[in-house]
Amino acid sequence: MDEEYDVIVLGTGLTECILSGIMSVNGKKVLHMDRNPYYGGESSSITPLEELYKRFQLLEGPPESMGRGRDWNVDLIPKFLMANGQLVKMLLYTEVTRYLDFKVVEGSFVYKGGKIYKVPSTETEALASRAPLDPQDIPKCPSQESP
Repeated sequence: MDEEYDVIVLGTGLTECILSGIMSVNGKKVLHMDRNPYYGGESSSITPLEELYKRFQLLEGPPESMGRGRDWNVDLIPKFLMANGQLVKMLLYTEVTRYLDFKVVEGSFVYKGGKIYKVPSTETEALASRAPLDPQDIPKCPSQESP
């Protein structure tokens, strides 16, 4: 291993990975390290299931009824990226998208009062929705704001 680097990045969370990728794409010699035995920091996906139990210091381990540990992949924080957002542009720039799968989300849902409601994603859906809304959650149009 070389002893000289332009940049040393500690941690493999999303921010650190983007920073490392941008530096590398721009010609910097980068050493990227993590103290954990898995990548991703607090937003990682942990597999096998036994690693998740170790991560949260659960001594008994997963029950046999859960099957093989390697059949599980648990996200510590679910990931949701807006299709045309700045983050997606950075991921494309750093070419990390070679290692990602993008999936279209059919919809977002919320559980409230014992029922599941679809979160409206268009103006038409919002006007037709029967989802219970708190009036404070509805943004005001500029013409409704007081001067």
